[in-house]
Amino acid sequence: MTKEVSDINFDQEVLQSSIPVLVDFWAPWCGPCRALGPTIDALAQELEGKVKILKLNTDENPESAVRFRINSIPNLIFFKDGKPVDQLIGAVDKSKILDTIAKFANNS
Repeated sequence: MTKEVSDINFDQEVLQSSIPVLVDFWAPWCGPCRALGPTIDALAQELEGKVKILKLNTDENPESAVRFRINSIPNLIFFKDGKPVDQLIGAVDKSKILDTIAKFANNS
């Protein structure tokens, strides 16, 4: 299960992270979000220690959703050094997510 992040701990977990972070902005009522869930969970396991992968429920954490202008979900935002560096919107496939991660994450 992918770790959840909230408005309260977002800065600490995401912006202050020493490794790149992928945040999945989602909501329980969103079908494409639920469809993407198993892919996000698998990536969180595969990339543990290289990339931090977190989920943020936009219904329960509206401040972060507004802060990063989330208008459509699922919405994946990739953060490096405390800044958003890329974004994928919609139920994208695993290879597209991995390609995006490869652009900014160190493969060490």
